[in-house]
Amino acid sequence: MVKDLRTRSEGNGIVEVYLQAKEYVVKKGFGEEIDWQESIRFSKIEELDFLRECAWVVLSSGMSEAVIRRKFPSISEAFHFWRSAAYITENADNCRKKALGVFGHRGKIEAIISIAQRIFTQGFNIFKGYIKRDGVRFIRSLPFMGPATSYHLAKNIGLDVVKPDRHLLRVASVTGFDSPETLCERIAEAVGDRISVIDLVIWRFATLNRNYVEFFAQQ
Repeated sequence: MVKDLRTRSEGNGIVEVYLQAKEYVVKKGFGEEIDWQESIRFSKIEELDFLRECAWVVLSSGMSEAVIRRKFPSISEAFHFWRSAAYITENADNCRKKALGVFGHRGKIEAIISIAQRIFTQGFNIFKGYIKRDGVRFIRSLPFMGPATSYHLAKNIGLDVVKPDRHLLRVASVTGFDSPETLCERIAEAVGDRISVIDLVIWRFATLNRNYVEFFAQQ
């Protein structure tokens, strides 16, 4: 069975099923999400963008996306809509108090403040330079950035990488690839999408279709 799946994936089977999944995701109303992932570029990321995306990823760790999406506007308000690392650092007590009133995980709120303080201390241009040089390895040095979440943030700030989350790992396994990255690279060679976009399509399809493993396995 595994051998048969690998043979199909080396041909056009995995490409065709990816395109079907992408069409499904778009029809379900997530076309703008795909467009955003396609358009985001690290070179264009500003301090406000980085603070916002860091917060999103930290809060999302181990949580339902739907829950974070519902609470995030109020979290953003608590942090003064991510206006600057300096502002958050100088108003840390107030930000902390308001944020904990919305989201009661002290460790995650402290992580957001800690990242802002680090950016304030180093300066965003220097901080961004470290990411440009070291990529995910530098991101892993930030609080709450583990093996999967560090790639999540990297994708959200425009680095063209694949997040090895459970959905991507399952799809890679069932289609005969040794990793989510090799799966996405194979599809990218055929369709021209960025690997970060392919990652997003597969992940989003998995959140929309509970039978996503069977869907990919049967193609």
